[in-house]
Amino acid sequence: MDKLPAFQRPRKGFMQLRFLAAFVVACSLTYTLQSAFELTRREGQFLKSPHVPPDAQETLHKCRMLKATPGPSEDFFSRTVSDRYEPGTSAVLLKNATIWTGRESGKEVIHGDVLLDKGLIKAVGDIVRSKLPDKVKEIDLYGSWVTPGIVDMHSHLGVDSAPELKGSDDTNSLKGIAQPWLRSLDGINSHDEAYRLSISGGLTSANVLPGSANAIGGQAFTIKLRPTSERTVSSMLLEPPYDTDLMRVDPSVPLRWRQMKHACGENPSNVYSGTRMDTVWSFRQAYDTARKIKEQQDRYCTKALSGEWDKVGEFPEDLQWEALVDVLRGRVKVHTHCYEATDLDAIVRLTNEFNFSIAAFHHAHETYLVPDLLKKAFGHPPAVALFATNARYKREAYRGSEFAPSILSDNGLQVVMKSDHPVLNSRHLLFEAQQAFYYGLPENLAIASVTSTPANVLGLDHRIGLVKAGHDADIVVWDSHPLALGATPKQVYIDGIPQIESSHFVDKPPIFQTVPKAPNYDAAKTQTLKFDGLPPLEPKRSDSNAVLFTNVSRVYVKDGSSINSLFVATVSSEYMTVLADKGRTTLCGHDMSGCALTGVAGIQQIDLQGGSISPALVTFGSPLGLEHIEAEPSTTDGNVKDALESDLPDIAGGSSSVIRAVDGLQFSTRDALLAYRAGVTSGIVAPVASGMISGLGTVFDTGAPHRLSKSAVMQESTAFHVAIGTSEVSISTQIATLRHLLFGNGKGALAAQFQQILRGKLPLVVDVHNADIMATLIQLKKEVEAFTGTKMRLVFSGASEAHLLAREIGEANIGIILSPSRPFPMNWGARRILPGPPLTKKNALSILLANNITVGFGIQEKWMARNLRFDLAWAAIEVYGEITEAEALAVGSVNLETMLGVAEVNSDLVATQAGGLLDASSRVVAVISERKEVVDIL
Repeated sequence: MDKLPAFQRPRKGFMQLRFLAAFVVACSLTYTLQSAFELTRREGQFLKSPHVPPDAQETLHKCRMLKATPGPSEDFFSRTVSDRYEPGTSAVLLKNATIWTGRESGKEVIHGDVLLDKGLIKAVGDIVRSKLPDKVKEIDLYGSWVTPGIVDMHSHLGVDSAPELKGSDDTNSLKGIAQPWLRSLDGINSHDEAYRLSISGGLTSANVLPGSANAIGGQAFTIKLRPTSERTVSSMLLEPPYDTDLMRVDPSVPLRWRQMKHACGENPSNVYSGTRMDTVWSFRQAYDTARKIKEQQDRYCTKALSGEWDKVGEFPEDLQWEALVDVLRGRVKVHTHCYEATDLDAIVRLTNEFNFSIAAFHHAHETYLVPDLLKKAFGHPPAVALFATNARYKREAYRGSEFAPSILSDNGLQVVMKSDHPVLNSRHLLFEAQQAFYYGLPENLAIASVTSTPANVLGLDHRIGLVKAGHDADIVVWDSHPLALGATPKQVYIDGIPQIESSHFVDKPPIFQTVPKAPNYDAAKTQTLKFDGLPPLEPKRSDSNAVLFTNVSRVYVKDGSSINSLFVATVSSEYMTVLADKGRTTLCGHDMSGCALTGVAGIQQIDLQGGSISPALVTFGSPLGLEHIEAEPSTTDGNVKDALESDLPDIAGGSSSVIRAVDGLQFSTRDALLAYRAGVTSGIVAPVASGMISGLGTVFDTGAPHRLSKSAVMQESTAFHVAIGTSEVSISTQIATLRHLLFGNGKGALAAQFQQILRGKLPLVVDVHNADIMATLIQLKKEVEAFTGTKMRLVFSGASEAHLLAREIGEANIGIILSPSRPFPMNWGARRILPGPPLTKKNALSILLANNITVGFGIQEKWMARNLRFDLAWAAIEVYGEITEAEALAVGSVNLETMLGVAEVNSDLVATQAGGLLDASSRVVAVISERKEVVDIL
């Protein structure tokens, strides 16, 4: 061998080091082989013992698995084909995308391509052409936003399916208060009509939970929403945690996360006629049962693994309790429906008593008040799954705050926005994130709250929630920035399969492609915490009679039954100043020449920063003004009895009595005051009825402190209200009753009101969704008008299927109040909705307006009133360019007043800062009220 140069010769010390390393490796290998041999020898001895049961090998494996934790296998990310891949699915290259990946805490945004193939995301960013599959469909996105598919962590899709029928609700079991053995999988309906709708909103995965009637309602299952070739519920499962038929762990599959539903507080207490003490005891009793089984298993396995087969007997297990035992072993994600601090505290104590973790508290309206309490939970702080603004529907939700997501994130807690579908239509789950962002949740966390964060909390972030190579190909391509109001999918991919066959969307201007600017609500957050969740909401009167609004970009005013623009600035140099003196406004122009300010003392100035002044909005359709808390009878006006099933007593007027909403008005409700602060200054409300006949509506001031205050009741009586199709009495009987009354056959006060209807002086509002019933009512209107020779003022409220009869409704001069403004097939009579983009080119609003129909927007629940301006903006965005801002404002104001018989329209004006009333970046800062001669500062 040639002699090496000196610099290439191994040094002596180095040679010794190499020898030492080789010796250590050899020793380690010898020890490992000896250990393996010893284990095999010992197991062989165990298995040769005369006391060894025939299933000993399976039992030993089960014992070793007791300490295993769920998670993907080591080779999971080297997979080349998804287990959910549908053969024949084409590879897709999405080019030139703006990609919110979800990485770096949701702060990473890259520009590039996304390759989808074999049900997986194969590459993201700059993709080398040579690495593309032979056959790939290339789609140029021209910069469109791309995000992971939306994940709903709290849904009842499939178990509370649409349309609502007697056999469609499998959400709750009433067979026991603690039932960890139940599985939502066994109740999921594969024909729920909501799947397609939710996909069209970008939803790709949903955690389907049992209901909250029980302390322990059962096990939840996460599904993907796309229809499968197998057409079964089992094939929709995202990652089955075990053999779903035998409830046994498959040793060939890595352990996977399971999900379970818990509930505390009112729901289980009310259903089982108990108290919170009873509910918590049921938890402790159940967990004590599971703890004993776990300890028995641990003792058994200690003996079995030591070869003491003659002393062990059968493996201790109980099919009913095995899932709860797994909770104690840390292998189940526990989702707990829990609202109030007292209940949160009880559950946190429970976790520390039995040593198990909570994945998330759901609903959790008071978590923002006790963030430090959550950090005391066993194992780790739970995430918090919230609504954005849905609150005050029961006592537990009374302190709910729109600032909760922001406050919780400030305290380092994970925030998830959820739908509780069908409580909220999960098609619009992104809107919850948009609202959370509007009220202070940072941009990255807002998008993450419906994508990467729920995926992480579910233990499924190795598959969903990120745009990352190796993850499932669940992708949404948006027509605008995800946090822009009205953001609509251009396409949704689930497992790489496009879900929207023919996509309809509008090309939105550049402003929609960037993140909106949210208002600063820091002061409001501080007030919310200072007052323990109940900050004062009453409007504050201006310190002076006169207020000068500067930098106003546009002014709209009511003009009879329409809204006109006084001016609209196109650039900031055209901004105007507006003077409000005792509620009366004057345009001062650019140089103040239009206003004589010498006689006005102590003027207060408010810079609107390019904001607007526009007519206040009007709300209708909910019990706003008749209740504080829906589920608390002592706080509501109550329900009008169904006159077709039980007459009112004679002392109340019997069947001929007329109920007036004005007699049941309640002022200073929190929802009314929140509506006022959102620019909705008047409410039109009808008596809440359980049957056909409701009564006379009324108009009230949402900001008034009590009935005797100035203009609190703006009009005592408005339209007369009935409902067709909601009572258990037959529809034909209801129509016959209405015909009987319309042809002058009533008695007493009821007959007098119908005489007003027959003369065309009083509008008749019929709450109806079904097109067949509407067609009958159109025909009835013609018959009555032929009989009287006078035109009736008829309005359809609800009207989910009105688009099917748009021409006939227009010809009959019938008004329409769409409620909800974004339709959902909740029941059979409303199943033929027009969903709008991306599923249909038109929405109901555009179809009805095109047929010269007066259209207004209504709401169903009182908390929704504050969001009316967003409802109007969203609808206008969907038909971008077809209606003006003034026309959109009319849908939420003068149109309602005209249809509902308001003699004197609400003259209030609303001042918004940093945008118009319909802009998602603006904030309402003042109400200018000429009728009250004040300016309220908000």
